[in-house]
Amino acid sequence: MKLKILIVSIIILLINGCVGTPDSEGWRYGQKNDFLSILKTDKYMSLCNQKSLYEQVKSSKNSKLMTKLLVAYTNNLANSCINMKSFKASQRAKRARNIDTRFSTNYQKVKASDIKMQLKAGQSIEQILKPYIPTIPQFNALIKQFKALSKSKSIEAGQLKKIRLNIERTKLMKANVGTHYTLVNIPEFQLRVVENGKTVLKSKVIVGKTNMQTPIFSEKMKYVQINPQWNVPDSIMRKSYIPKIKANPRWVKANGMELHKDSYDLRSKKVNPASVDWSKYPKDEKGYIPYKLVQVPSRKNGLGRMKFIFPNRYAVYIHDTQTKSLFKRNSRAFSHGCIRLSKPKTLLKHITSKYSAKKLDSVENWYVGKKTKHLLLNKPLQVHTVYYTAYVDETGVLKLFNDIYGFDKSQRLNF
Repeated sequence: MKLKILIVSIIILLINGCVGTPDSEGWRYGQKNDFLSILKTDKYMSLCNQKSLYEQVKSSKNSKLMTKLLVAYTNNLANSCINMKSFKASQRAKRARNIDTRFSTNYQKVKASDIKMQLKAGQSIEQILKPYIPTIPQFNALIKQFKALSKSKSIEAGQLKKIRLNIERTKLMKANVGTHYTLVNIPEFQLRVVENGKTVLKSKVIVGKTNMQTPIFSEKMKYVQINPQWNVPDSIMRKSYIPKIKANPRWVKANGMELHKDSYDLRSKKVNPASVDWSKYPKDEKGYIPYKLVQVPSRKNGLGRMKFIFPNRYAVYIHDTQTKSLFKRNSRAFSHGCIRLSKPKTLLKHITSKYSAKKLDSVENWYVGKKTKHLLLNKPLQVHTVYYTAYVDETGVLKLFNDIYGFDKSQRLNF
């Protein structure tokens, strides 16, 4: 019986081309066929700027050219077919015009020497590509839509290009987004909690203004702060609040705020806003301000009753808000960069029951109280802020959204 199993295994390996003598480049017959099959349909939409090389490979089957194409295809899959040099230049130009814009990318190093070693070791092409294939379901969903609509006359070229660009944005995310995550799609003004591929919770959101954009990035949610204080960042103080304080120092107290010297700690020394020479901190400049503006915990706090913290270098988080009327609008880019949530209590209940050790009753008591409390997460929940202007929703319907931050224009394909 064991001999039969061994013989069958060897036959399968021979059929797949994973055994036998490799050529000088490390290719086996089956590996070449597998790669050509992937290229024929461009399974992972990563031929991009390599179509000329593909034509040479298709006609010659030359191993050196095939290796070159495999490395290029893998790199396009790992790091997208967006011209990153051009995009980074456009981002710098925006920031020079005082537009606060950040778009994090997950660059992966692809080494030709590693791929050759994998070929010689007999790995299949799918095994070689697997670490670079995005795990978020949007990747395959958008590819499916793109290929179907490419054959149709019912879609405009501009819309097709929009779908193509969003496939590339998926490649720029972390290759492994996790099985449980929160997805904030900025152009859609929508938050989703996704668990094992299924959307279990949705909520409308308000995102950053066009000149104070919500950054694109990924981090892990650590805790929820209930009855939070709002620590006003220096950048927001300069742009929005110092002019108001200069005009009327009593504005601070009237808005439930306190001014402290060098600290957001409410126990630190308070400062009279009228005693500060605010002309030293011009609106159009950057830099540290030695006075910290804090809005104390209250039912009128700008952050509402809670904020969801995923520590990051942008000081961005998801939070409740007092301005509920703004959720009635279709376009909701009104914040200073943070994400305002229309259903914060629904999200709090879900996180309490699924991602914390606390009982719901205890957290409810925190909520009705006035003291600041922290709900710690004990299970992983990634937060991904994304920029999908084309998105396939839970019912399989493709939806297209406005390019509110201009990334559809500034991210150019390299082919």
